Amino acid sequence: MIMKRFFIVALWSLCLTVTTAFADESKKSSLQERAEAANAQNDIALARSSYIRAYEEYVREGKLKQGVECGVKATALYYKENFYKEAFDLLRRIDQSIISAQPSNASALQYYVTKERMQMYMKLRKSPNALEQLNIMERQAATSGDDAVKNDLLYTKAIYYYTFGQNEKGNAVFKEMVAKLTGTKEYDKVDEVWQTLITNGRRSGNASLTAQAYSGYIVWKDSVAALKHADEIAALKQQIAQGEADIADRDSSLAARKGVIVGLSTLLIALAVVLALGAIILLRFIVLTRRQKKTIRLANENNALKASFISNISAQLSPTLQKLDAKQPEVRALQNFADHIQTLSQLETTIEEKAELEETALLPFCNSLMDQIRDKVKNNVALMVDVPQMSAMINKDYVSHIILHLLNNAAKYTPEGEHIRLEFKKRSAHKHQFLVSNTGSFIPEEKREDVFKPFLEVRDLTTGDGLGLPICRQMALKMNGDINIDPEFTRGTRFVLNLFV
Repeated sequence: MIMKRFFIVALWSLCLTVTTAFADESKKSSLQERAEAANAQNDIALARSSYIRAYEEYVREGKLKQGVECGVKATALYYKENFYKEAFDLLRRIDQSIISAQPSNASALQYYVTKERMQMYMKLRKSPNALEQLNIMERQAATSGDDAVKNDLLYTKAIYYYTFGQNEKGNAVFKEMVAKLTGTKEYDKVDEVWQTLITNGRRSGNASLTAQAYSGYIVWKDSVAALKHADEIAALKQQIAQGEADIADRDSSLAARKGVIVGLSTLLIALAVVLALGAIILLRFIVLTRRQKKTIRLANENNALKASFISNISAQLSPTLQKLDAKQPEVRALQNFADHIQTLSQLETTIEEKAELEETALLPFCNSLMDQIRDKVKNNVALMVDVPQMSAMINKDYVSHIILHLLNNAAKYTPEGEHIRLEFKKRSAHKHQFLVSNTGSFIPEEKREDVFKPFLEVRDLTTGDGLGLPICRQMALKMNGDINIDPEFTRGTRFVLNLFV
């Protein structure tokens, strides 16, 4: 679950960022300086408008590189506040500016524009669209001939794989990048890459990824320490050899020889001191890292114990609540809340255990679900099932629970004269979707992700506990899938249950 959220957030603060790639020694315009100052103060609206004006000014002056940099930063500030349409429109303008100007570095500039578009699709959880942009970036990086762009592509590919749960591919790309930088002895950059991965794991709450990154970091740190020491020794040996050669070429006077000997001895002492200090620092780092790994393990254990404790408390409360008068709204609300708490805790503690699937005929299955809400809808609300005559591998209990919850919500919020639709689409050999949509009512953009988060606000339990959709998402994750709201459906609300088999 957390792996798939991984960088959504987090994500994208590598040493090979757009800012570094676009770094230029030319003086910044006053508009760009104003945008950076506003961004530092978290005044997003002012920063965004200033970056857009700076982009337009730079393009007019023929400074396309600086212009693209400002335009990309303005785009990031758009979708930071979920203004995706404006963000995509701005990226199209930037692409047009590059095509019109036809600079020699067009491929490199287009790469960073495409990268920003890919990041938006990743935040929207649109894996196919993000992969399409990644393929375009690979072509642009190859055409650019820019090593900075090629290095950035490796990290971006790793981020994509980690974000959508393809950990083995992410690890392979990440190791390729580390090996490349290590081979060129850019140890500091490799260290920053590891630190960035660890930081992103922490920010996303991904304990598994963080622990994995720490383990890899320890192995690399041990190996690179030996490489650094070998380099230092080789350099000192070269100095010593050069010194001995100089002694042979110079006058053989005793004073000169003594001076050289003293110098060589000093170098050897310095080498011994450096090696001793390096060993001390390395040992301290290993001890610190082991403590951090222990802290991560304890945090995971505490989370599991907490979920188990909550589930046990809920199970113990249920018999008592069942003895109360369920006709009272407050009592019924408490009973439902206790059941939901127990269900959510059980799902979280067993999230690594994948749900069992079975071959299911889809059309009768979906018709039976739609029939269960016919007496709950308002007048003249049309109920439609658009499902082909086919079978699919699903977990009937989980899928039934999710779709019934979505259909009941739709029945509750769909006005008279509108319609509710249940659809099934086979997207590929290993991916299919259930879609539940209703016209009329809709969920505001700023609340679409919050509806899947449990315990986000204190609620009156008689009006609902807010755990229905979080439970649905946990069930989807156990089926190797996910559930989200389609941002492109504007006539109401459409929930999309993605399942991968």
